[in-house]
Amino acid sequence: MSLSYDLQMLDEGIARVREIIPEMPEDAALCRVMLLVSQRMHEQLENKLKPFKLNDSEFRTLMMLFSKPDGSFTPSELCVFTSQGATNMTRIADALIKRGLITRAPSAEDRRRVLMKITATGKRFVLKMLPEMFPSLHLIFAGFSDADRRNLMRLLRKLAHNLCQLENEAGDPP
Repeated sequence: MSLSYDLQMLDEGIARVREIIPEMPEDAALCRVMLLVSQRMHEQLENKLKPFKLNDSEFRTLMMLFSKPDGSFTPSELCVFTSQGATNMTRIADALIKRGLITRAPSAEDRRRVLMKITATGKRFVLKMLPEMFPSLHLIFAGFSDADRRNLMRLLRKLAHNLCQLENEAGDPP
């Protein structure tokens, strides 16, 4: 089904619920729309990654390593930044190591610490792969002005801040 159909069904469902519970906040519809859009964006990303034989968690891990000046992180740092558990990070690392995109070795400074580091092959891979994803990004945000993009980023960060506050109040880990 299409996203426009899903949004239409969502609008109709929210309207029906609002007839029964008039005090339902508009924020419920905002959350559902964001979740639908997020799901579709994730599906688009996964489809773009398939030709490169990557999934989203491997992509995020590789991009975190690529973006770091020295190209390395500990597995526990990567777990935090990529929202992955230790077991899954081991699987991700194994897959990326097998392809020669990263290495995993004890730290030179502290042999008790393990470092994952992007290889020269991994860097070349990202430099080849990433530009091929740009046209889709341009299409996703077609019609957005620079001001629209800045405003959306500001609002999403404000929403992220509020979610952090909610987690902190609930005692959830940050």
